[in-house]
Amino acid sequence: MEKTEQNYEDFISTVSHELRTPLTSIRGFSQTMLQSWDKIDDESKKKFLKIIEEQSNRLISLVENMLSVTKLQSAKDNFVYKETNLKPLIEQTISIVKNQYKTHKFELNFNKSVPPIFTDKDKFQQIMTNLIENAAKYSNDNTTVYITVSLTDSAQHVSLKVTDTGVGIDEKDYEKIFTKFSRIDSPLTRKVQGSGLGLYITKNIVEKMNGCISVKSENKTTTFEVLLPIGNVEDYARAKCSQ
Repeated sequence: MEKTEQNYEDFISTVSHELRTPLTSIRGFSQTMLQSWDKIDDESKKKFLKIIEEQSNRLISLVENMLSVTKLQSAKDNFVYKETNLKPLIEQTISIVKNQYKTHKFELNFNKSVPPIFTDKDKFQQIMTNLIENAAKYSNDNTTVYITVSLTDSAQHVSLKVTDTGVGIDEKDYEKIFTKFSRIDSPLTRKVQGSGLGLYITKNIVEKMNGCISVKSENKTTTFEVLLPIGNVEDYARAKCSQ
């Protein structure tokens, strides 16, 4: 009981800290513009408004992640499985992320042997958005994010790999990065804002869909792989992620 209460207090403390940072920025730059509008040049106004927009988006993303965490911990978070063609869904996700990371290149290699699978379309897109966005966020400008979709050797699962050449991840941190509010400490990650919830949410969704997620990083080339079962709804519910 004491451990649960401590975890809850730690969660609230971390959330409060994460919310405070963007809110303070939004309030500060808004007040500056309201109080000194006539004294600020147009270029500075655009700069301040851009900061307000970025911090607002960060706040929205944080709130959405908090809601996702709450839903994942609730029995009410139902999954709706339908036969889904993955390629157009992944292409749509890439297009959305690319709009935010314009200097990055995104290369999709989709094996023709991959059939439509039964999956929750919204949850699947959330998984891919988190992984592709993370790959772009934590890699340098003008680099390429590779997305590879194929069948496993057993043909029982679809393999979805997202690879980047960014900060790299030490093997000792493989498990840590999937926990709440966890972030790797490096010069690049210090420059990038994030809640540390994306991979935690992704892992939970994947596992609730009877899949699994893993990471491998060598020489700053990092690959996240998600395995999702293939088959009808009954097979999907019974499938075990053994590869």
